[in-house]
Amino acid sequence: MKSEEIKVCILRVGGTNCDAETKRSLEELSVQAEIVHVNEMVKRRSLLEYDALIFPGGFSYGDYVRAGVIWAKWIIAKLGKELKVFADENRPILGICNGFQVLVEAGLLPGFEGISSYPEASLATNVPPGYNCRWVHIKHENKGKCIFTWKVPKGKILRMPVAHSEGRFIFAKEKEKQYLERLYENDQLVFRYCYKNGEYAEGCFPINPNSSFYDIAGVCNSEGTIFGLMPHPERAFYWWQQPDWTRQGWMPQYGDGKLIFENLISYLEKES
Repeated sequence: MKSEEIKVCILRVGGTNCDAETKRSLEELSVQAEIVHVNEMVKRRSLLEYDALIFPGGFSYGDYVRAGVIWAKWIIAKLGKELKVFADENRPILGICNGFQVLVEAGLLPGFEGISSYPEASLATNVPPGYNCRWVHIKHENKGKCIFTWKVPKGKILRMPVAHSEGRFIFAKEKEKQYLERLYENDQLVFRYCYKNGEYAEGCFPINPNSSFYDIAGVCNSEGTIFGLMPHPERAFYWWQQPDWTRQGWMPQYGDGKLIFENLISYLEKES
């Protein structure tokens, strides 16, 4: 499959605010990207028309209960069967920020044994509490299973922005050790917050902007085809999106966020 033949669906609901940037990033790489409201998907469309699915950032339904949970329950109730087929066929699914929260609440991540009927993790309120919007560094931990980073060298440091109030990745206290071991055994740990030199944040604020357990910034499912991360790759796609570009003198045309979308496309081209 050539890149221009790839069709990606970017779902949106009330409160979504990063769908346009995500669409632009994909179109820059010659992919067909379409923003579809979930009501339109239920009434007239099918998820299975697409090669990949993205849940973008924002504040779906105002995050009135907890971030992502309303959209997660809605999507399972209305499109659960299609979503299961989509996942079972290993079609890629990406969740960015609020989208990551949705995938966790819907039981798609971490997905140790496939789609879980209950959340196996949570993206809890930041510590210290409050909305945190800043650029961070994240270290690539994956050995190649995650199809969204499969060409990124292990240990590479990327720079992207975060913007959230509920991004603290946690497991139930009694399962922390067990689940962390499973993330490593299954090669499901993808990104950890770190300093610019690659040293792990070890919970230090603001290097770890939300006190996420084990500095976790992104994980994939056991198949590597479903991926969620709190940083925004679509906001780090072009050089001019970086906050200090005027001080750099010279910068490459693209930012580190491009790598996430490039790897997705490379995977789909290879698998077709």
